[in-house]
Amino acid sequence: MLGTVRAMRSREGAEPRRVVCPGSYDPATNGHLDIIERAAKLFDEVIVAVLVNPNKKGLFSIEERVDILHEITAELPTVRVDSWQGLLVDYCRQHGVVAIAKGLRSVSDFDYELQMAQMNRELSGVETLLMPNNPAYGFVSSSLVKEIAQYGGDVKNLVPDVVFQRLSAKFPQRG
Repeated sequence: MLGTVRAMRSREGAEPRRVVCPGSYDPATNGHLDIIERAAKLFDEVIVAVLVNPNKKGLFSIEERVDILHEITAELPTVRVDSWQGLLVDYCRQHGVVAIAKGLRSVSDFDYELQMAQMNRELSGVETLLMPNNPAYGFVSSSLVKEIAQYGGDVKNLVPDVVFQRLSAKFPQRG
């Protein structure tokens, strides 16, 4: 593994190796940030792509999610944030992305992500890196975070501070 990291980092003069970390990020969680940070150690550039699904109404607008992700990745110089509507493989082609990095929380995540990885490779040749989540975040999902926050539960340890602040503004504590 270390040899692979060195090989990826020591390609002077070569096009930077880009990976995309796609998701809805509604909201971004500590599990998301863990995958982004780990991908940043493996690739020259990480693109955090907020995928736009016009059929879904999110808690946060696309602009808010992009803004939040800019804040939580500000200390990661090789990370940039973007948004995209359409096929992820088209985004990869247009931006010179060689791989997709996704986190896995469970076996059911693996079943779904493996099928997507195989389809993306068939469509475009782009590889997918399936990374097991840190066990500390294996139970964390954006959906659960939103539901807990909506009912006044404490999600402070599940999300970055900026996300906690934004959730607190959306769901003021009931007293």
